Amino acid sequence: MSQVHLHLLITHLPVFGSLLGALVLAYGLWTRSHQTTTAAYILFIISGIGAGIAYLTGEGAEEAVEGIQGVSEQMIGLHEESASFALVSLVILGAFSLFVIFITYKNTAIRKTTALIALFISLVSFGLVARTGYLGGQIRHTEITNGNVQNDGGGEKNEKDDD
Repeated sequence: MSQVHLHLLITHLPVFGSLLGALVLAYGLWTRSHQTTTAAYILFIISGIGAGIAYLTGEGAEEAVEGIQGVSEQMIGLHEESASFALVSLVILGAFSLFVIFITYKNTAIRKTTALIALFISLVSFGLVARTGYLGGQIRHTEITNGNVQNDGGGEKNEKDDD
C-alpha cells in the first residue's frame, strides 16, 4: 500500500470520527452517561491520530498527482493549507479529550463544562476537516469542480450532452 492509498483511506476517519464523536458526546451529555461521553472522547483521540496520519501521507499523495494533466496546483495548495488548520484543530481536540478523560474520573465539578468545550471544539474541527475533504476531492474529481456529471464512457449522457 502506497502513501497515496493510505492517504485516501485514512482521510475519511477524521471527518466521520469528529462528527460521530460530537453526536455521541451530545447523547452522553443528554443521558448523563459518563461511559458514553468517554466513548466520544476516545473517538476524538482516534480522529486526531487519523488526522496526523492523513497529514503525514499528504505529501506523498501530492507527488503522485501533481504531474497528472488537469490536476490544479492551486487546488492542492488550498487543500494543504486547509489541512494544516484541520490538523491543529483535531490534535487540540484529541489532547483535550485525553485531559478530559483524566479529569472526568478525578473531578466531577468541571465534568460538564469540559464536555461542552470538547463538543464545541469537535464541531469546529468537523467544519475544518469537512472543508479540507471537500477541497481534496476537487483535486481529482472533476464532477465536483465544474458541477457537471461526466460521461463515464458507458453510453450515458452528461448534462452538457443535453444542451
